[in-house]
Parts: sequence; C-alpha cells; structure tokens
Amino acid sequence: MDLNKVLVGMSGGVDSSVAALLLKNSGYNIGGVTLSLYDGEKCGSSKDIEDAAAVCERLNLKHFVFDFKDKFKSAVIEKFIAEYQSGNTPNPCIECNKHIKFGEMLKAANEIGYQKIATGHYAQIKKQGDRLVIAKALDKSKDQSYVLYSLSQNQLANTLLPLGSFSKAQVRALAEQNGLITAHKSDSQDICFVPDGDYTDFISKWLGVTFPRGDYIDLSGKVIGSHAGMIRYTIGQRKGLGMGFGKHMYVLDKLPNENKVILGDEEHLFKRRVLVKDVNFMAMESLSSPIDCLGKLRYRHNEQPCRITPLSDDILLAEFNEPQRAPTYGQAAVFYDGDTVICGGVISKE
Repeated sequence: MDLNKVLVGMSGGVDSSVAALLLKNSGYNIGGVTLSLYDGEKCGSSKDIEDAAAVCERLNLKHFVFDFKDKFKSAVIEKFIAEYQSGNTPNPCIECNKHIKFGEMLKAANEIGYQKIATGHYAQIKKQGDRLVIAKALDKSKDQSYVLYSLSQNQLANTLLPLGSFSKAQVRALAEQNGLITAHKSDSQDICFVPDGDYTDFISKWLGVTFPRGDYIDLSGKVIGSHAGMIRYTIGQRKGLGMGFGKHMYVLDKLPNENKVILGDEEHLFKRRVLVKDVNFMAMESLSSPIDCLGKLRYRHNEQPCRITPLSDDILLAEFNEPQRAPTYGQAAVFYDGDTVICGGVISKE
C-alpha cells in the first residue's frame, strides 16, 4: 500500500477543502471523499457532494462518495435518540467522529488503497513518549480537540489534521486565493441531521410517538407544575419551562422512569464531583493513580483545575477545585495536560 496516499474527508465546506489543498501542496497523493450519511439538507447532502466534487475537480483529485447511511443510523442517530429517552443529553458529533469519520471511513479508505485519512478538524496530533495524543489547535477559538478525545491509537496513527496550525481567516484566504468555490461557504452550526435545531420534533417523528406530559417537582419531591415532555429539557435549562414560578427556576435533574423533571435554584446546579464513564485514555494506556489536570465539561466550557481518580478500567471520578455549573449527563468530559488531551469520557450519574 502506498504510504503517501491520503483520502481526505470532504464535507463540502471550506475547512476540508483547504485540508486537501494543503496536503496536495505538501506532496501527498490525495483523493477526496464525501460521506453520504442522511437523507436531508446536511450530512452529505447532494449540494455538499457537488461542492466537494467541484473542489476535487479544481485540485485535480479523484472524488469518491461513501454511502454510510445505515451505519450512521445505527451508530449515531439511534444512539442519540436512546440517550435522550434515558434522560441524557448526548453529543452525536463525538459518536460520528469515533465510529464514522475515523472508523468506517478509515476502513473504507484502506480497502481502496489509501493508507491514511485526513479531515478539516482544528486540532493537532502529537507524539508523546510512545503514545499519540490530540493537542489543541493553535487557533484556540476554533479548537476541536474536545470532540476528538475518543480516537484510538490506530486511528491517530493513520490520520492527518493539516489545519491544526492555521486560523480560520487563513483557511478562508487560502481557499479564495486558490479559487475554491467553498471559500465563503458558511459553517454548519447545528446537529447535521436536525438542521432546524428542533431535536424533540425530530425524535418524535422518528419514533412516531409524542412524549407525555409529567410533573415538575422540587428537591423535596413536591409537585410544583407540569412539564410538556421530559425529552424537552436539559440540566441547567431556565428558559422554555412553559410556566412561571415567581422566580428563576432551573432544571436540576430528570427522572426518566417517573417522567419527572426536578427544578430548583441555580445554586443547586454547581457540583465539584463528576463521574465519568466509557473513558478513552490517550496520553497513557490506563490510569493507576490520581493525577491533577484540567477538565472541560462542554464544548464552550473553559477548562478548570481538577483531580481525576480511576475507579475502574474505564470509569473515573473528577473532583474540581471549584464547583462547576451544570455537569450534564451524556455530555463529554475531557481532561487536559496543558494543551494535550489526557483522556475523556461521558458524564454519568453517580
């Protein structure tokens, strides 16, 4: 197999277009691939495929389309729905990265003669001892290391992330200078298979059900109102509760088996202890004793000092120096040593 052959995942956006451009200019033998994931406006829509194909034509690259709809349905969409039904707030982009973009795409690339894959993520892959780790992008405002914590050593060894040392402004400028039609294409912000952002409506239609109303309760268990379906709420939410309480009230927790949503004062959202399961270790094979590091509990969260203690092979307890607002079950917790990822997992109930 030609070790110089790299298949670039091309979403039809500017970032992946410039990733292909940079790798080609660096001497790699490049092909482009667009993943067809879902019959909708995004996730490899016909427009995205056309734009990616046009960029490949401009750069004189082969363009492939991989149909991963069935795999995306089982590994991402159905898990997303099951997590919401169980009371969690999942991050489907992380599952897509783990199973589809760096899993199935790498396998399929190997099958057609490409040794490595590349994407337009803003992050870096670095060698640390005998391990490979994800490190933050130089442009911290675009850094995507948080959503890449779950990659395996094999996936890291066979992946290139050429945008790690570039700013978004530089990327758009390169696209424009090289006549790429994606130069001014806007970035995608929403979950790709829920482009209007109404995940409740999406899940209801997918399952063919409506979610029943239930009780709002306070911390003592007293009924204080009626909610419009537990799936509509996430921990930390204040707006959209559908009724007034005479003061600001926040979602503190959900009880899916009882169809109840617990409301209370904001002060009760703050926690120092966070249980993390399904941990993927990146900087080491496993953790045998507690270490001090920085923890990040959501994509837009600034990392905070904490200590992580292993409880089993893939479960750890994070204890933050200061209480953190609204750790949310189902979201990722990622831990850093400076700019490099130590490990990450999924926030779980204790």
